[in-house]
Amino acid sequence: MKKIKVGIIGATGYAGVELVRLIATHPQAELAALSSVSYEGKKISEVYPNLKNICDYELENEDIVNKCDIIFTSLPHGLSEKFAKKCVEAGVKMIDLGADFRLDSADEYTRWYGKQYEEKALHDSAVYCIPELHRNNYKGQPIIGNPGCYPTSIALGLAPAMLDSLTVDNSIVIDSKSGVTGAGRGLADNTHYPNCNEAFAPYKVAAHRHTPEIEQTLSKLSGTKINVTFVPHLLPLNRGIVSTIYFNVKRKTIAQELHALYEQFYAKEKFVRVLKLGEVANLRNVKYSNYCDISVHYDDHTDRAVIVSTIDNMVKGAAGQAIQNMNLMFGLDEDCGLNFIPPAF
Repeated sequence: MKKIKVGIIGATGYAGVELVRLIATHPQAELAALSSVSYEGKKISEVYPNLKNICDYELENEDIVNKCDIIFTSLPHGLSEKFAKKCVEAGVKMIDLGADFRLDSADEYTRWYGKQYEEKALHDSAVYCIPELHRNNYKGQPIIGNPGCYPTSIALGLAPAMLDSLTVDNSIVIDSKSGVTGAGRGLADNTHYPNCNEAFAPYKVAAHRHTPEIEQTLSKLSGTKINVTFVPHLLPLNRGIVSTIYFNVKRKTIAQELHALYEQFYAKEKFVRVLKLGEVANLRNVKYSNYCDISVHYDDHTDRAVIVSTIDNMVKGAAGQAIQNMNLMFGLDEDCGLNFIPPAF
């Protein structure tokens, strides 16, 4: 099989360079072109020395669409539509790791991101896809909106309960913690080393931009409008997400029944590992991998379920899931190029 020619726009951001790292070892894909406005003319290995003699591509600041079979855009919101238009016109597939193709509602996008859909027809040609939940929604669309990192950990953590109508409406409370790479490579006060080191605090309390994406996904799973309380926290770590999810149950249940529901739902999913009862998901066990570990707990005292879902925000929460979606697009096994074993420490 001829290798898939891959282009990455925004290749020097954290998600972009993670795509470079993963595509460099993909057996059915190869890098064709890398684009960066900030580092045009430099080799990517000059920006990220870990890539020396592995990937020494010169970074371009020009149209790379016609050099590729697929384009990954890893850009701030509001910048991907113009590339999507070029891709569709050229017959090139595209996966957007930004926010521009995640929300169905243009009004919600404007409310949360302060911008408008300029090419509304493009959004009819796109599909939002967490492969474990939405692969059957992919019908050859040229654009995939790659989900956000928090929404991925949360949707995977809640999907079995939502589809089983187990949750009490609007009782869902989500407490998520992320490493600082989730904030991107741009300089910010809260990710400045003296401020985030040996510190731990919530941010954007009940006002995070991933909230509408989370609610949109959960509402579609449940068939009814779902509102959640979502509070993210910044961990003094480079990578990883732990989402602890609490919800009241509609019917009396026990831990074993809840655990069996999750085990059955994910029985055929390679990248979702439901832990044994009594075990607790730990981000250490998923770092640098495309796995999502889920532990299932039940509080008999309050009749409340507690689900812990953990992923690597740069892999399953970004570049790894994007490659899983690329594999889906091109008819490859979804785990192709993603068989990374998490390190033990």
